[in-house]
Amino acid sequence: MKNEASNSSSKNDYKLWLKDSFFIVLGIFSAAFALESFLLPNKFIDGGATGISLLIAETSDVPLYLLILFVNIPFVILGYKVIGKLFAVKTALAILGLALVLLTIDFPEITQDKLLVAVFGGFFLGAGIGLSVRGGSVLDGTEVLAIFLSRKLGTTIGDIIILINILVFLAAAYLLSIETALYSMLTYLAASKTLDFVIEGIEEYTGVTIISDKNEEIRAMIIDKLGRGLTIYKAKGGYGRHGVHKEYDVIFTVITRLEIRRLNIEITKIDPKAFVVMSKINDTRGGMIKKRSI
Repeated sequence: MKNEASNSSSKNDYKLWLKDSFFIVLGIFSAAFALESFLLPNKFIDGGATGISLLIAETSDVPLYLLILFVNIPFVILGYKVIGKLFAVKTALAILGLALVLLTIDFPEITQDKLLVAVFGGFFLGAGIGLSVRGGSVLDGTEVLAIFLSRKLGTTIGDIIILINILVFLAAAYLLSIETALYSMLTYLAASKTLDFVIEGIEEYTGVTIISDKNEEIRAMIIDKLGRGLTIYKAKGGYGRHGVHKEYDVIFTVITRLEIRRLNIEITKIDPKAFVVMSKINDTRGGMIKKRSI
């Protein structure tokens, strides 16, 4: 029995390693394609460490593949301290792979239209970074720095990333041009939205809390019509000047963003006065997450 369990564990580890490697390699080629076919020939930049590398490449004779390596070295070391050894090793290999692809493969320039460069350059770069994240690494070390600084300064990761990118784009406006900086902001927006989509997927989950006097009908609707599981728990609430207390059942379920509109319509049919709270869920694991057939 122990040998069977050990073999099963080794097989799962191998599949996971193969899956992570596939995502990282695909991410490397997508990012390299974006850099060489869109951004670099048109002197556009992105945010973060990649943007810093592109900015230095545009204002010096240092090749981009070397800059990608050297600019990210401090972030890899920081990732080892902040996140862990496996993450740092994967990230170092991913960045090294990106540098080697940039060195050895010449991707053709696709277009010189500035809007197309900003949108599709950002799209392929964001897809590349997102795929590498799904493989357990990063191609841009800015997120690692943001995590580290957020812990030290007590701010959010998003605030740190925004501050870093403001500095990068201000430098681009000064060293290149204001127009280039503005188009580069579009590139960054396209990349960040694509990155979010690649990581979270079309099935981005939303947690829904529902309080209603008709909770039994809503419970049946969620199970029978949406095919979703749910949790019901007791709660006590207060309202009014005199603090009137009331006990009620609270329904909690997890749905995809594509099901939000249908859920709202069905709830309105049953109880237009139902209190509904929705919140984005970054990750889910186990349980009855996947929709059952109905």
